[in-house]
Amino acid sequence: MTTRTQALVPIAAAAVIVGIIGIYSIPSDSKLESVEFPRGTIKVDETVLEVQIADDESKRIRGLMFQDPLPYDQGMIFVFDEPGVYSLWMLNMQFSLDMIWFDEQGNVVYIEENIPPCETPTEIMACQSIVPSGEAKYILEVTAGFVDQFGITLDSKMEIISI
Repeated sequence: MTTRTQALVPIAAAAVIVGIIGIYSIPSDSKLESVEFPRGTIKVDETVLEVQIADDESKRIRGLMFQDPLPYDQGMIFVFDEPGVYSLWMLNMQFSLDMIWFDEQGNVVYIEENIPPCETPTEIMACQSIVPSGEAKYILEVTAGFVDQFGITLDSKMEIISI
């Protein structure tokens, strides 16, 4: 008959191995070292924002992880090569976000508001991905409350000034 300890040891070992493999599979510039993102400027309706630009895979993986909350005139824009259904998650975030998905013409295709960070170990293991209902080329992450504060709706429009 198998004891409880005999059953748990292989499970614990497997969990450690999976965790180590997961850490090593993240691109090195996405880990804890400081990442400098290029900066640009966009306008959503009449609101001008300075944005950090995440325009390649390692920058998109890192996103706003480990950063302090941003003022409402700042955000991060994820730029993709082709329109598609792109999801984001809240792993290692320090503050809640509003996320806005835009098509190639800058039209809003989806909005998700006040998404909390994954904080507890259980949440981190099952940290939800936010999946939009339509294809987008750009995703804007801003501090939670931005959408309400500036009246952003599905009729809003983004203009790229410089990215």
